[in-house]
Amino acid sequence: MRTKWRSLSIFTLLLITGLLLIFRPTPLTAQNNNEILVATIDGPVNQAMTSYFERVIQQAEKSNAHAILIVLDTPGGIVNDTLEIVQLFRNSDVPIIVYVGPAGAQAASAGTIITLAGHASGMAADTVIGVASPINSDGSDIDETAYKKVVEDLKAVVRGLTENRGAEVTEIAEQMIEEAIALTGSEAAEIGFVDTVARSQNELLSKLDGHEVDVNGEIRTLDTSLLTLTSVPQTPRETVIYQITNILMNAEIVSLLLLVGVTAIVIEVRTPGGWISGFVGIICIGLALYALGQLPANYFGIGLIVIAIVLFIMEAFTPTYGALAVTGIITMVIGLLMTFNTVNSPELLQLPTFSAIAIAVITGGIFLGIMVYAFASINVQPVSGQEGMIGMTGRVQQEFIDNGNNQYEGMVFVNGSRWRAEAADPLKKGTKIKVDSLEGLTLYISRL
Repeated sequence: MRTKWRSLSIFTLLLITGLLLIFRPTPLTAQNNNEILVATIDGPVNQAMTSYFERVIQQAEKSNAHAILIVLDTPGGIVNDTLEIVQLFRNSDVPIIVYVGPAGAQAASAGTIITLAGHASGMAADTVIGVASPINSDGSDIDETAYKKVVEDLKAVVRGLTENRGAEVTEIAEQMIEEAIALTGSEAAEIGFVDTVARSQNELLSKLDGHEVDVNGEIRTLDTSLLTLTSVPQTPRETVIYQITNILMNAEIVSLLLLVGVTAIVIEVRTPGGWISGFVGIICIGLALYALGQLPANYFGIGLIVIAIVLFIMEAFTPTYGALAVTGIITMVIGLLMTFNTVNSPELLQLPTFSAIAIAVITGGIFLGIMVYAFASINVQPVSGQEGMIGMTGRVQQEFIDNGNNQYEGMVFVNGSRWRAEAADPLKKGTKIKVDSLEGLTLYISRL
């Protein structure tokens, strides 16, 4: 009997063990999530865009998503941030598909390089890609040496990104940088610059089903037929930072913020006691410094701007009949142009010469006016105490009568108060008078 129960127990234990082995759950890391994360971006390339893409890639790798779809519409942006995005894409463990869309979108300048950095790509029919040649803000060519350096660097980047697309695509990509050519979506797909043309995201994924991509040296096949699209929008914080950064990626705005901020702080130091000008100055300078941290600014140019402000202050306190003011304006124009019109600055971030001159002249005039007014206030007659009463005017409120000392006395209304007053003449009520002197609480007045 005991042997029977022992055999039954062993059989039961083996049965349970077999069932556990058959139906054990597969580890999550071994599963391939049947979804494609979708990140949509519309605007210039900057650090905020880079951070957004980095978060989406990390989320996709953590959830083991099948792929990432980047819906792109950009006029271009900062070169350094573009190259950082290229590194993010090429080091991603999840395939990245770039779709230039919807209709009417563009992947201009930096957007061209971002599109090429994707493992697969597509465009809507009515879209444009290209025009990646660096130029000055007024449309002219930049310095030949600087131009050659930037162009050669970017050409090397696109050669690496297009080596698997054929010699023709590589040549076109280099021409986009060197000659600023552009292609429509249909033209780009025809020569293999992108993989396909699609009217929608779903059509794009349908056309890319079965497409092979190289992800960190591993060939993978996109199986997009039964996958779910999961949108990964920017968080409210990312949206606010991106929009603020887009606004601040304007050389005119940054210049005005910097100059208004410095002027407001000088006013606060020069006339302490309030807080509004100091608060405004700190906010403006904080925003300007944040923007300068995002832009490829030349700090030697910022130094010239500071020198210009010092020259304005010197003109206010040691008048030179405008010599220092004119020198300050010229220095500020040069500083503004040097600060923002660097070799790595795309056209949309550069400061036109006319704007630099206008900002310098207006700011110099306002700053000089404020400082001259503050300086002149030192010599203004006091408006309180005994000295402040001298010269004030008022009217007689009570007819003056002889006080027996060859003087006449009565009541007058001056500076909002009733005062006892003496005068050399008898004055009638309503007569307009002027304060000549003050002794104690008695005003000595004369007729106006």
